[in-house]
Amino acid sequence: MAKPNYSFEKRQRELAKKKKKEEKLKEKAERKTGPGGGDEPDGDTDAADDGAAAADQPSGQSAA
Repeated sequence: MAKPNYSFEKRQRELAKKKKKEEKLKEKAERKTGPGGGDEPDGDTDAADDGAAAADQPSGQSAA
């Protein structure tokens, strides 16, 4: 009977743990930046400011 390779098994377990941990961190980051994140009001405010500035510029350019 063949002797078990414990080093290989341990390395495989370590890689599985590392992969699972990275997936959890990725999911956590997606939840933080995804829908319902705290950055939405700031994004809406910036978009409104940019839209107002953009509206002013074309009329200024067409008049010039």
